[in-house]
Amino acid sequence: MSLPLLRRRLIFVTGKGGVGKTTVALALGLAAAHTGLRTIVADLNGDGDPQELELAPNLFRVSVDPQSAMEEYLTVKVPGPAAHALRQSRIFHAFAMATPGMREMLVMGKLWELAQIERRTEDAAPYDLVIVDAPASGHGVAILRTPRTFADIARVGPIANQAQAIARTLADHAFTSVIAVCTPEEMPVNETLQLSDAVRALPDPMELEAVVLNARYPDRFSAEDVSTLKDAATGAAEHDRTGIDIALAEHRRATLQLGQEQRLRDAFRERLLVLPYLFESRIELPQLEQLAEALTR
Repeated sequence: MSLPLLRRRLIFVTGKGGVGKTTVALALGLAAAHTGLRTIVADLNGDGDPQELELAPNLFRVSVDPQSAMEEYLTVKVPGPAAHALRQSRIFHAFAMATPGMREMLVMGKLWELAQIERRTEDAAPYDLVIVDAPASGHGVAILRTPRTFADIARVGPIANQAQAIARTLADHAFTSVIAVCTPEEMPVNETLQLSDAVRALPDPMELEAVVLNARYPDRFSAEDVSTLKDAATGAAEHDRTGIDIALAEHRRATLQLGQEQRLRDAFRERLLVLPYLFESRIELPQLEQLAEALTR
C-alpha cells in the first residue's frame, strides 16, 4: 500500500524548527523507495554533500546550496569560456548572492531540475520523486513564493523564463505538494495552523497535502488504570510513590498531547498522519524503517 501523496513528483516538507522535519522527510523517502520509486531527499542546509548519494535501494540524498546551484546553472546556460569567467569572478558571485531573493531562486532552480524527467545536469538520472527537507515555516513559505515574484519582476529574459517555468510547476497540484510536520505541543500546532493559512495566501494558492504529527507519546493507561494508580498513591511509602508519580506524569503528558492532536484532527481530518515517539538516543536506518512503515500503514 502506498501513500496517495507519493503520486506527486515534488514534495516540500516544512514546519516549525525542531519538530523532526529531516527525520520525517527521510522516512517518507524510505516509504517511497520501498514502493519502487527512485527517490531523492534534498536538504537545504547547505552543509551536506552536494553529490547525489545513495542511502538505501532507490533512496538518495543531496545537499542543495545557492553557490553550487549557481555554478551548475552557469555551466548549463552560459557558453564555456564565459561560464568559466563568471564562476571565477568574486564580484559576480558577491553581486548575485546579495540580490534579494537570488539565493532562494537558485535553490528552487536546482530543486526544479531534480524533479524533471529530462534533467539538464550531464549524465544525471531522473527521479520519480523529489522530497525537499525545506526550511522552517516562514522561510519555507518564502521559498515557495520566490519563483512567482521573480517571474513578475523580471517579465522577460532567461531569469524570467526560468522563474515562470518553476512557478508553473509549483502551481500544478498534480506535480507539487507541501506537507507540514509538527509535534503535539501548543506552539508547533499553532504554527502549523498559521502555515496552512500562509500557503493558501501564496500568489499561486496551495493546500497542505498532509500534516504529520511527529513523536506522539503513547497513551499507556486507561481511565481504570489511572484510578488504580491514584488509589495506590494514597498512603504509599515515599519510595513506592516514585514509580506511581512517573506513571501519572506520563499519563498527563499523553493527555495533553491528545488535546493538541484533536486540534489538528479538527482542522485537517484525514490529512493528519501520526508518528509515534521513538525511545531511541539516535534515529538511524532501522528507526527510519519503523517510521516509514507507520506512514504507509
